[in-house]
Amino acid sequence: MSKYKIFVDGAEGTTGLRIRERLAPREDLSLITLSEELRKDLNARLKAISEADVSILCLPDAAAIEIVQAAGNNSRICDTSTAHRTNTKWVYGFPEIAGRRSKIAASNKVAVPGCHSTGFLALAAPLVETGALNKNAQTSCHSITGYSGGGKKMIAEYQNPNRSEIYSSPRLYALGMQHKHLPEMKAVSGLDAPPLFCPVVADYYSGMLVSLPLLAKDLAPQYQNIKALSDLLNDYYKNEALIKVHSPGYMPDDGTINAQGMYGKDSLEIFVTGNSEQILLNAWFDNLGKGASGAAVQCMNIMLGLEETTGLHF
Repeated sequence: MSKYKIFVDGAEGTTGLRIRERLAPREDLSLITLSEELRKDLNARLKAISEADVSILCLPDAAAIEIVQAAGNNSRICDTSTAHRTNTKWVYGFPEIAGRRSKIAASNKVAVPGCHSTGFLALAAPLVETGALNKNAQTSCHSITGYSGGGKKMIAEYQNPNRSEIYSSPRLYALGMQHKHLPEMKAVSGLDAPPLFCPVVADYYSGMLVSLPLLAKDLAPQYQNIKALSDLLNDYYKNEALIKVHSPGYMPDDGTINAQGMYGKDSLEIFVTGNSEQILLNAWFDNLGKGASGAAVQCMNIMLGLEETTGLHF
C-alpha cells in the first residue's frame, strides 16, 4: 500500500510534538524526518516540502512566511501559525463552518485556526450565518486556557519548581485589547467588529473554555431563548463527528464546567445555558487538540481525501 508523505516543519515544538504523536502510529502515512543538524537548514526543509504530499508548519509567524514564500504555490501546506489566517489566498481551516470543508479539500494552502478563535467561531459563526445574531452586534468573549498555549517558554515558566507565586493563580493578559487572534475572529465570524476579548491563562497544562455571553433581546425574535439557540447549533453541527452540542441548559452534575476537562481530546463540546434574559454559550475543548494539533491533522486528512477523523482522539 502506498503511503502519503507528510513533513512536519517545527516538529519539536508543543504543537508539532502533538501532531507527530497523532501521525506516528498511522500505517497510511510516512513521516519525512530531518536530522537535528538539518532541522533549520532551508534547503533541506524545502526538499522535504517538495517531496511531501502535505507539509504541516509549526513555526513562528515570520518563519512560516519565509518558508511559504520559498516553497512556492504548488506545495500543499497546512500552517498552524497566525501568519496566513486572514490571507484571502488561503483557506481558513475550520471545516465545520460556512462550507469550508470542500474548500480545504481543494486547496494547497490551509491556515489552521487559533485556539481562542476556534471556541469563539464555533459559537458565533453559526449565529451570524443563520441571522440569529446581527453582524453589527458588539459581542464579548471570555476564554481560559492552559499554559501549554504559550509554547515551550511559558511551559518552562509554569513548570519551574522555583517559579514565582504569580503563576499559581489565573492571569488575564492581552490587556491592550489587541490579541493576535482578533483579526480572524472578526473576518471569519462575519461580524463587523471583533469581540471585546478577555483571555486568561491558568495553572494547568491544557484545556480550554471559551464563553460567549448574549442578551436574549439582541438576538432575532425566534432565537431569544436557550432552547432555540441550542436547536440552531445542534442542527448546524448535527453531522459533525468532532463537535457535540449538549441539550439546552445541560451542565455537569456539580453545576460547573472544568476548563481542563477535554484534555487530550481533538473534539469540541458546546453548552447552552442561561435564563430568559441572558444566555451563555460555552465551547469546551483542548487548546492543543481542536485548538491546534488536532485541527491540523483534521485539515491534513481532508486535503488528502481521507476520513477526516483518522488518527484523532474524540
